[in-house]
Amino acid sequence: MTLFSTAQDSDFSGWMMYHSVGVFPGQREAVTAALARFTSDWYAPDERRWSVGLGARDALLSNWATLIGADAAHVFGAQNVTDVFARFIDGLDDAALRARTVLIAADCFPSLHFLLNGVAARRGFTLKTVPVRAGEAYVRDEDFVAAWDAHVGLALITWVSSLTSKRVDLAALAAHARTTGSLVAVDITQGAGILPFNLREIPFDFVCGSTLKWLCGAPGSGLGYVAPHLLTSAVTPCVRGWFSQADPFNWNLDAFSYAPDARRFDTGTPSLLPFVASKPGFDWLLAQPPGKLRAQNLSLCHQLVEITGGLGYALLSPRDDASRGGSVMVRTPAHLDPQEVVAKLASQHILVDSRGRTLRLSPGACTTVAGIERLAARLPR
Repeated sequence: MTLFSTAQDSDFSGWMMYHSVGVFPGQREAVTAALARFTSDWYAPDERRWSVGLGARDALLSNWATLIGADAAHVFGAQNVTDVFARFIDGLDDAALRARTVLIAADCFPSLHFLLNGVAARRGFTLKTVPVRAGEAYVRDEDFVAAWDAHVGLALITWVSSLTSKRVDLAALAAHARTTGSLVAVDITQGAGILPFNLREIPFDFVCGSTLKWLCGAPGSGLGYVAPHLLTSAVTPCVRGWFSQADPFNWNLDAFSYAPDARRFDTGTPSLLPFVASKPGFDWLLAQPPGKLRAQNLSLCHQLVEITGGLGYALLSPRDDASRGGSVMVRTPAHLDPQEVVAKLASQHILVDSRGRTLRLSPGACTTVAGIERLAARLPR
């Protein structure tokens, strides 16, 4: 049984790619309609285009604020997660990072590690990567805490790993942060939309995410949050433009001033289309009863754990629901080519992907028991 039905000509019953691209019922029609409205407004022979386009962007950012329990004045958008995080890092005061340690886990989103490794020398900090224990698949919370001392100026927490779906204990890590005085950034990309996250319950200094994956949006829109105490004085973005100002229409070259809110992280003319195309997914998600999507996801994940285990695939994700995100990730046996497995499943409308020998399966709103059963019948032993 599934919560939603899918159109016969668009079979998403075997879609298990929510760790990468999310789908929801009626998505194609909803996004087509949103883009058609934008086209009609943008190419109309009047002055409405900018007010309508910027209004659509602001509406999605407001959705993001609602999802994470933030004020709309404290969120901003950029091209992707890496861009969002880069704007935050570049804007941090030198004293926050120089001669300090930036802590990150080895099972982070690689793009953010590439970024930090590249700017470490210029910003004068040491990047410390907490390793995965030999023979294990993900970094343990206790190992991350053990490496997190008072010398850490910034800790970047990956809420849910994209390689194992390991979910960290945010409350425990936040409590530890209070004993060290470190700034704390959290990448919630792999958990946002399927797991509850609320800054009013557990506050952090910075949060980043994307409209892709469980949020069922389009590529090209990264999402950020900066705590208000940092916006008052501690963060001055390096890249600035006319939209960084309190009044974007100030053209006085000698009178630039940053916006007092998170709009200071804007630069030049902002991108609009990815935000327009992502808004229907957000609207649909926020309209779902709390806990309903997760309940379905857990039921299907339990079946995937049983099926893959029975066929001899080693489970890389935690077995405990409280320690796992929305995905089940397994290691492909040595005698099988992961890409051939992915291609074989795709030919039967079962959509999964692989990273190296890791097979990633993420059931969501459109995935059905019938799709899971097709996987069970087609997945090689």
